[in-house]
Amino acid sequence: MKSEMDPLTVQILPEIHPSPPFSPMYTFTKPKPKPTISIIMLIVTSLVSVAITLGLLYVFCSLLLPGSSDFRYSVVIDAGSSGSRAHVFRYWIESKKPVFDFGEENYASLKLNPGLSSFADNPEGVSVSITQLVEFAKGRVPEGMLKNGEIRLMATAGMRLLNVTVQEQILEVARRVLRSSGFQFRDEWASVISGSDEGIYGWITANYALGSLGSDPLETTGIVELGGASAQVTFVSSEVVPPEFLRTISYGNVSYKIYTHSFLHLGQNEAHKRLWKSLRNTAANSTKDGIVTDPCTPKGYNLYENSQKDSSGLLAEESTLTASLQAAGNFTECRSATYAMLQKGNEKCPYKHCSIGSTFTPDLQGHFLATSNFYYTAEFFELSERDWLAEMIPAGKRYCKEEWSKLKMKYPEEKEEYLLGFCFSSAYIISMLHDSLGFALNDGRIEFANTAGEKDIPLDWALGAFILNTDAAYNGVSRKMFGFSLQ
Repeated sequence: MKSEMDPLTVQILPEIHPSPPFSPMYTFTKPKPKPTISIIMLIVTSLVSVAITLGLLYVFCSLLLPGSSDFRYSVVIDAGSSGSRAHVFRYWIESKKPVFDFGEENYASLKLNPGLSSFADNPEGVSVSITQLVEFAKGRVPEGMLKNGEIRLMATAGMRLLNVTVQEQILEVARRVLRSSGFQFRDEWASVISGSDEGIYGWITANYALGSLGSDPLETTGIVELGGASAQVTFVSSEVVPPEFLRTISYGNVSYKIYTHSFLHLGQNEAHKRLWKSLRNTAANSTKDGIVTDPCTPKGYNLYENSQKDSSGLLAEESTLTASLQAAGNFTECRSATYAMLQKGNEKCPYKHCSIGSTFTPDLQGHFLATSNFYYTAEFFELSERDWLAEMIPAGKRYCKEEWSKLKMKYPEEKEEYLLGFCFSSAYIISMLHDSLGFALNDGRIEFANTAGEKDIPLDWALGAFILNTDAAYNGVSRKMFGFSLQ
């Protein structure tokens, strides 16, 4: 290392010759050079000090931060209804416990459309997207670490809608790709998880992000998620909960008794399809030329014409009904229609209380985060975090009554299939959260969110699956837990 001291310079004096009136008898002696040993010792001492400091710093950093060989890797593929997303996690072990960090250096994800369920008629088509997701994951993991990294595929509501035979055909194609990925993989690690598993995983993600996982159960935060094919409600309840809705998990030294339920077919896209089917049945029984108004679609949108070129599948499979529907764009009527759909079967509720259909729901307790399509709709309308439910009504009313042509001009960057859904989703959100579940419009206990905590951790249930599985593995758990088989 270069010393910060000035370099040692030696000055050589020139020879001096006597001038002529002086006698050559005079002699001149060269001055003795100054001693340099002390300077050299100072340099050596400085270099040694710097070396010792750097050594100590290296040791300190080695203890504080893991080296590249100390990292572990795990991949979870979330096979959702609208697409599949690969989540790649990097973590390390301290004091025999896993340490998680979901910053950019230790976490990455990639989503590809469409979802696996769209390959029901062509299971082999699944291999293309799964292969792409695997290649993305491999790009985030050092080659020498692949064989120690685990990869899992967990399919949700879109796949749950298919019959078991088709599910297994699709999963087998995915397994074939995962077996040859280079990662650790077992066939049982590719599966269709239950809706309650999905709800629990989302709850774990939120409470880990907020720092409440491992603390007082009554201080935890509940989750209300609106996906494409299903909706989940999950929170700690002090009520007596029927066993079919109760899940008990442990984290650290704390046990949590959690109410969770997944409302299949009541995700945003599936509910919209269900409404169109209901309108079609009404039109089929109508005596007025079979024309029925659709209050959840902005005026001017040609349902029949657009069903012929729809690529999302939202309208295509209902092309027979769209010929008899006329877009009306009325938020209030859309709210009534969606509420009626959510309350179907409520009169047969076998429990003390049912908020949606005939499904038991305890009284709401604590703070809640509304995620997925709740968040996307609130963001689209630019609602405030504090009064977003109250603001959703006037925002939905303005949007629903607007002409379709004007909406396209106002939002030129937005995909048409999304623009089509915002009238429905604004009314559906109010019907579900306020009219059915009972959140007050000014209820400060519920906020929409896509990330949580000081580190803005994504509120994706796959993170919760990774956290719970990894923590259980390093705590010696040997049992099936929420879709994972731990050996």
